[in-house]
Amino acid sequence: MPEDPDHAAVRTALGFARAARDTADVPIGAVVLGPDGTELAGAHNAREELADPTAHAEILAIRAAARVYGDGWRLDGCTLAVTVEPCTMCAGALVLARVSRVVFGAWEPRTGAVGSLWDVVRDRRLNHRPEVRGGVLAEECAGLLEEFFAGQRVRPPEE
Repeated sequence: MPEDPDHAAVRTALGFARAARDTADVPIGAVVLGPDGTELAGAHNAREELADPTAHAEILAIRAAARVYGDGWRLDGCTLAVTVEPCTMCAGALVLARVSRVVFGAWEPRTGAVGSLWDVVRDRRLNHRPEVRGGVLAEECAGLLEEFFAGQRVRPPEE
């Protein structure tokens, strides 16, 4: 039986996230798929690497996908898959890019803007509302973050 396409998309995003393991960036990955499921672009967080506060995986993937698909910025019919629930900036960007679907792994109750803390993408006041599926491979996605943050903690000196 073939794998659920959303699971496959999040697995691809996990591959991009793992590419950030040797950097100082939080390992979050994103991929944009065309209407036919073709991978248009993918990226991992690169805020530290690029010294750019907007260099989230979703933003970088959306920018790259927009260069190769559609009329230069609209991603109608496309799916954005990401390992963690998008923040407000990323949720706003995917609405503005007209992404049709967003699929994500781990929920982010502190900053999530696709259902946790806020629900930007389903706000009826906006002119575009993508379909949303959250919690896909959530444990695997959350595990990657837990591993990263465990390595960031400063351990007290041994006595």
